[in-house]
Amino acid sequence: MLIQFHLLQNYVPSNLNRDDTGSPKDAVFGGVLRGRISSQCLKRSIRTSSILEDAFKSEGLLGERTKQLPTIIRSELTELDASDEEIKAIVERVPEIGRESKKRSTGEDEPEAPEESSEEESISPIGETKQLIFIDRKTEARPLAEKLLKMYKEIGAKKWEKIKIPDIVKELGESCPRSVDIAMFGRMTTSQAFKNVQASVQVAHALSTNALKQEFDYYTAMDDLKPESEPGADMIGDVEFNSCTYYKYLNVHWDELLKNLGDDRAIARRAVLALLKAAAMAHPTGKQNSFGAFNLPDFVLVEVSNRNLPVSYANAFLKPVSGFSDKSLMANSVEKLSGYVERLSKVYNLEPERAYLTVDNLAFLDLKAMLSLNDLGKWLDSYLPNEVLSKS
Repeated sequence: MLIQFHLLQNYVPSNLNRDDTGSPKDAVFGGVLRGRISSQCLKRSIRTSSILEDAFKSEGLLGERTKQLPTIIRSELTELDASDEEIKAIVERVPEIGRESKKRSTGEDEPEAPEESSEEESISPIGETKQLIFIDRKTEARPLAEKLLKMYKEIGAKKWEKIKIPDIVKELGESCPRSVDIAMFGRMTTSQAFKNVQASVQVAHALSTNALKQEFDYYTAMDDLKPESEPGADMIGDVEFNSCTYYKYLNVHWDELLKNLGDDRAIARRAVLALLKAAAMAHPTGKQNSFGAFNLPDFVLVEVSNRNLPVSYANAFLKPVSGFSDKSLMANSVEKLSGYVERLSKVYNLEPERAYLTVDNLAFLDLKAMLSLNDLGKWLDSYLPNEVLSKS
C-alpha cells in the first residue's frame, strides 16, 4: 500500500530555509527560477514537531540524532547501578563507536542518508562520537549499555583497555530501533553497532508554483544608551526573503513502515495519521523570529493505492502560475493541479482513492471536499489495513 500527500501552501514574506550565503533556497524548474524548501528542512520540521512529540515521546517512540552517545550511555549505566570505575572505563571507549569502518560490507544497497546527517573526517572532541548517530533510547540505548557493562565485567578492566573497538562492536551485534521517526525517515551509519534503516517515507523538495522574485529587507539597529545628539545607526544589514505558494509532496510505503516498526500495526497506523497532521501543520524554523511565517496549507490532497507507484504532480506547474483578475495565486494553482491530475490519471490509468480539503471551497476533480483535517484523517484511517498486505 502507498499513501501520498500533496499540499499547496502559501507563505508570507519569509526566509524559511537558507543556503550557505543566507539567501532563501531556490531551484530552476521548467526553465524558471522557483522558491524551494529542501526535503531535509521539511523532514526536520516534521520530526521535531510538537505533533509527533505529543503523539509518541511519552512512550519513548522518538529517536535523537546526536554525537552525545557517551552521555546517553553514562546515564543508562548510572541507572543500571554500575560503579564509577565501570562507568568511566566504558564511557571512555564509546566515542570510538562509528570509527571501526569506513564502509559497511553488507553487499546491500545503502539507504539514502537521512536529513541533516553527515560524517566528519576531523577528530571528534573527547566525549563525542565521530558521526551523528540517530538512536532510539528505549530500544537501543538501554540494551547497548547493558551489553557494554556485561562485556566489561566478563573480560575485566585490563583487557577492556586493550581490546580493539571492532571486536567490541562485533560482540555487541547490530541494534534495531523501533522509534517512529527512524522508521519513517530512515537511518544510515557507518557503524556495525547500529542497523541501517531504509526510509519508509519519501519527501520531495517543495517548489513554488509561481516564478521566484527575491527581495531584500534593509535594516538598522540603534544603541539604546547612545545620546540622541549622536546621529547614525550602530548596525546596518540586510536579509533576503520571498513569498511563494509551494507545492509539497511526500509518500509513505505502508509495508516498509510496518517492517521498520516490528510489525506493530497500531503504532504504524498512528504514525501515518500523525505524519499527515505534521505535514500540514509543522513549519520550518528559519528566520521565524523575523518574519513569523506561520501559514497553514490552503489545499491538502491524500491518495491511497495498493500499487507501489509514487507520482508527484509537480509538473502541473512547469509553466509558473500567477494570480490574475479576481482569482488568487492559490486558486489558480489548485485549478492547474486539478486539470493535470485528471489528464495524468487518464493517460496512466491512475485510480487511487482520493480525498481532499480546501480552505476556500476550491473545486478539485469531481470530489467533495472534507470539512476539516480531522475528517481527512478519519477518511485516511478507514483505508489503513489491520492485516499485513503483500508487497506490491
